[in-house]
Amino acid sequence: MAFPERFSSLPEYAFPRLRKLLDKHAPGGSPISMTIGEPRHAMPEFLAETLAAHIDEFSVYPPNDGSPELLAAISAWIGRRYRADVGPERIMALNGTREGLFNAALALCPETKRGKRPVVLMPNPFYQVYAMAALALGAEPVYVPATEATGFLPDYAGLPREVLDRVALAYLCSPANPQGVVASRAYLTDLMALAEKHDFTLLSDECYSELWRDAPPVGALEVVAETGADPERVVAFNSLSKRSNMPGLRSGFCAGGVQSIARIRQLRAYAGAPLPLPLQRVAEKAWSDEAHVEANRLQYVEKYHIADRVFAGVNGYRTPEGGFFLWLPVADGEAAALKAWVETGVRVLPGAYLARDVAGQNPGKEYLRVALVAPRDETERGLQLLRQCLYA
Repeated sequence: MAFPERFSSLPEYAFPRLRKLLDKHAPGGSPISMTIGEPRHAMPEFLAETLAAHIDEFSVYPPNDGSPELLAAISAWIGRRYRADVGPERIMALNGTREGLFNAALALCPETKRGKRPVVLMPNPFYQVYAMAALALGAEPVYVPATEATGFLPDYAGLPREVLDRVALAYLCSPANPQGVVASRAYLTDLMALAEKHDFTLLSDECYSELWRDAPPVGALEVVAETGADPERVVAFNSLSKRSNMPGLRSGFCAGGVQSIARIRQLRAYAGAPLPLPLQRVAEKAWSDEAHVEANRLQYVEKYHIADRVFAGVNGYRTPEGGFFLWLPVADGEAAALKAWVETGVRVLPGAYLARDVAGQNPGKEYLRVALVAPRDETERGLQLLRQCLYA
């Protein structure tokens, strides 16, 4: 039986790979999981009440693009958050951002660019769906280092012109997973100009946008509104998973230019799975409420401060500007993750599992990703054990 070869070079996914590294060893203490970015704060109280009020709507097929009420709520949130006028016709409801980040690439990437194989840019390390989308398209994924030398953001402008002229899509995550840095207004403005110059689309992954330390991160839609850039040059993605502690709801959206969203909607009509209508009602309520978002954010700010205190004096430690991951420097991520597990029971993810080797170098090799998603006391205990084990 023949199978496609375009996925044959994919490494094993991060978490099965981690299980192979750790699970043959007994934990050195009561296990504390700090690997997966699954929010564990309380969900907003209105979830159950809203769901119960609309339970009968499970009996009907949900609107594929999103209900008018949900699209209006998202549009209003974008207006409040980013001071951008993005009407419902420029928004598509999603089953979480992972689905959208994949399907948008399928809908928007041309088969060729300037008569050659198109390029899809992505930071390295990165959220792994970016690479899968590029490979599914038959495009060439180009992994651009996002390291300390580049401020932990990819230097797309520094690529050779012959590469940039083949770029069809460029992914960016801000606040970044896993490094926790935030792209500045100037960075995004320059990136929009680069997209215009070389005729490509920015896919801006902003699912951590509401978790920040000092100031709300700027968004791509905000920069488009401020600069007058072509709205077709960007599609922004967000969800309720991190913002509202509802990862299981699988509710997100993408927003961009009218033509781009129309193409995404057309593909979704054939191949997508719309969010059940009662869940769309919950999402509508969530995008309309900020009180629970602020309470959630403040819990993460408290954990940023705990991390700063625990890792004070550790060479290379950086507090995250946003998101809920620490990107901890170590000599070797795999060795450090194994040591932490067998000596303390704390489970963390080697940074190399989130990156690709390029020219024999893996930009995540000397890091651990540590998720700050557990309750405060459990998080503090896990961080203290890591400090004692890895930096004594």
